[in-house]
Amino acid sequence: MTFDFYKYHGTGNDFILVDNRKWSLKLNTKQIAHLCHRRFGIGADGLMLLQNKKGFDFEMVYYNSDGKESSFCGNGSRCIVAFAKTLGIIKKNETKFIATDGTHIAKIKGSTIRLKMNNVKNIEVDEKYFLLNTGSPHYVTFTTGVKNAEIVSEARNIRFNERFKEEGVNVNFAEKNGKGVYVRTYERGVEDETLSCGTGVTASALASSIKGFSTAEDHCKILTPGGELTVWFHREKDNSFSDIWLEGPATYVFKGNVKL
Repeated sequence: MTFDFYKYHGTGNDFILVDNRKWSLKLNTKQIAHLCHRRFGIGADGLMLLQNKKGFDFEMVYYNSDGKESSFCGNGSRCIVAFAKTLGIIKKNETKFIATDGTHIAKIKGSTIRLKMNNVKNIEVDEKYFLLNTGSPHYVTFTTGVKNAEIVSEARNIRFNERFKEEGVNVNFAEKNGKGVYVRTYERGVEDETLSCGTGVTASALASSIKGFSTAEDHCKILTPGGELTVWFHREKDNSFSDIWLEGPATYVFKGNVKL
C-alpha cells in the first residue's frame, strides 16, 4: 500500500495529514504508530485523515502517535484547516468541519488560523490545579521555573495516578510570563512532552483567567516551547466560558509518499 501524505505543524505540534476523501485508506493502530514513530517512520505527534462528511466541508479523524483514535486536537484542527484550504476544499476564508467533539468553524487569514472551540463549563478548581475539558481533558497547575523544569516524570505521576490512569489526562505546567503565560504540556497518547498543545493552551488560558494571570479580560497570550498562540474567550460569572477561539499559525512542512 502506497499513499501520499503531507506534514504540517502548529507551533511545533506536528502532524501527518492524509487526503482520504475517496475512502481508499484504512490504517490500523500498529501502522499509525509506525508512521508517527520519529526513528522508524515519518515522525509526528499525531495523524489525521481528511474525509467527506455531508453538511460539512470535511470531517477530521484524529489519531495520537500511539495509533489510537483520540479526542479533539486544537493545533491539529488548525493544521487540517490550512490543508483543506490548500486542497481547494475551502473556497472562502471560513470553514465548517466536524471532529470527534462536534462541529467547529475556523477563519483563515494568511498562515493564521482562528479556530472556534466548544464552550467550557464545570471547571474543577483546587488549590493546586484546575481540571477542565477543552475537547480533551486537561490538568493545569501553576508553578515557577517552568522553562527549565523536568516536567515529564512529574506529569506521568499525575497522568497515571489512581484518578486518571484509566482514561488519561493531559498535564500542563503554567507560569505567568510578562503580559502572557508560558505553558509546557505532557500529552496522553503521545506519553511525552510536545512542543505545543492547542487544547492545553486553551485550558491554560481559561485557568489563567480564573487565576487573574491572563493578558486581558477577553484573551490570553500563551507562549509554548514551539511558539505563541492567543486564546480569546468570554468568561461568565460562574467561571464557565463561551465564544472561545484558538488563534495561531499553521505551517506546511513537506509532502511525501510512503509505502506500508
